[in-house]
Amino acid sequence: MKKLNAKELGIGALAGLTAALLVYGATLQPLLFILFGALSALPILIVGLGWGNIAVIVAVVVAGIVGTIIAPSVYFGLFVVLLTLIPAWLSHLANLARPASELGGPDNLMAWYPLSDIMLHLCGLAAVVIIVAGAVMGYGADLVGQVVDAYMAAVNQQSPDLQLNPVAIAKMKSLMLYMIPIAWGMIWVMMLLAAYYVATRIVAASSHNLRPRDDIPSSLRMNRNAIFVFLVAIVAIFFGGVLGLIAAAVLGAFGAGFIVSGFASLHYRTRGKDWRLPVLIICYLVCFFVTLPLFIILVLGLYDTRKAISLTPNKNADTPNQDTKI
Repeated sequence: MKKLNAKELGIGALAGLTAALLVYGATLQPLLFILFGALSALPILIVGLGWGNIAVIVAVVVAGIVGTIIAPSVYFGLFVVLLTLIPAWLSHLANLARPASELGGPDNLMAWYPLSDIMLHLCGLAAVVIIVAGAVMGYGADLVGQVVDAYMAAVNQQSPDLQLNPVAIAKMKSLMLYMIPIAWGMIWVMMLLAAYYVATRIVAASSHNLRPRDDIPSSLRMNRNAIFVFLVAIVAIFFGGVLGLIAAAVLGAFGAGFIVSGFASLHYRTRGKDWRLPVLIICYLVCFFVTLPLFIILVLGLYDTRKAISLTPNKNADTPNQDTKI
């Protein structure tokens, strides 16, 4: 097992301090909550992926203590711990490995926790964060109605002659009630995945990475079990009420996972083609402005679900993660 020194513990404490300050900044700027919340995951992921479980535990504990002090509120400290536990758990999963021989592979290789399973956890945890945040802020029809009414009042002030249809406004409120948690779930997954990717690049560049860098186009897929969660969420959202709001958050989070998986599959399928770059650029631009192509990417992600396991040489018996098995 890898021994920690004071420097590594200090790095963990610094990461926890940085994460707590970012979460606190997110509460001061509600419009940037998702951005700052996702950025708070970056230092935790870097420490977890580069220095292991003990260092990341120090980071989470320090983040909770700092959050409690600067708020000052015990509840805010617990909220900081909740947010930092997510990247800490993801980094723990990423560092899990066991001999490939246990899976029927060669004796001299190590098998790492599949990226598809990490994505399953990431989407599930992102949905939990959205649900908890919504419950804390009292998200519901009344809150959405107030926001829409305030927006309509501002529009009416600028254009007094504009006739606002009450029926259309009511439909907008009903639509926004479910679209907001869907959008939050999608954005949160995208931001967490981006933080994970940046963290892996940083620790690889510094030669501190415990896990080898994954080939994203070939290994970034959703776990097959995620399809059932996605389908259940689609059905549950039609029940409305609290169940519908929870389903909307799950639908957004897992939908984003399948969309990202679809794009990764597209990158893999076009690899080595002369026309690859212009096609990818056009695809991204079209998906940014038009919904239908994005739905096609989602279907591709749903279709191409598999579990790709990274294998690396087992150079010695002191592999950093050999004490934590899948």
